[in-house]
Amino acid sequence: MKFKFLGLIVLFFTLSFTSGKKTILFYGDSLTAGYGLSKEQAFPAIIDRKLNSNSDQYKIINAGLSGETTAGGLNRLDWILKEPVDIFILELGANDGLRGLPLSQTESNLQQIIDKVKEKNPNVEVIIAGMMVPPNLGEDYTENFRSIFPRIAKKNNAALIPFLLQGVAGNENLNLADGIHPNVEGHKIVANNVLEVIRSLL
Repeated sequence: MKFKFLGLIVLFFTLSFTSGKKTILFYGDSLTAGYGLSKEQAFPAIIDRKLNSNSDQYKIINAGLSGETTAGGLNRLDWILKEPVDIFILELGANDGLRGLPLSQTESNLQQIIDKVKEKNPNVEVIIAGMMVPPNLGEDYTENFRSIFPRIAKKNNAALIPFLLQGVAGNENLNLADGIHPNVEGHKIVANNVLEVIRSLL
């Protein structure tokens, strides 16, 4: 009986310690998922190792899905939000832009995602990953697309990563052969871009 009681005490403190972790959820497309790489090489895993290098304080969830649009992200969100989230990093929109989808639709979907996240977890901190698209769709589309992310961040009092791929986009040494997705070294730079903003909220 004594050993059972001691076991219950250990279990209680274990659960208490685990529940005390902050959950950081990365919600995005192939950039978050680590297209062409293992999940351990993608920037969320790099951030996991950096944040938890000295102590296991943070639970990191990579909910990236290759090919995801903002509409797809909105549709699968309820399943993702089954557990509380402390920091929600929203990295969606690039596939909308590459497909030339209506910008009003992209912005509406992003806003609905944020609304759902805040409804589920009112105290959540939201981080918006800014994105850009190539100029082949026209200057107006390109500029208007880029302006969506700071506008959404300001409207929702969210933190902003000005451009997720800063220092990586356009550098063939930091991208896979497709010229779009970061390679291992590119993901290290992206991790630093994101981590700088995350640390400001911790």
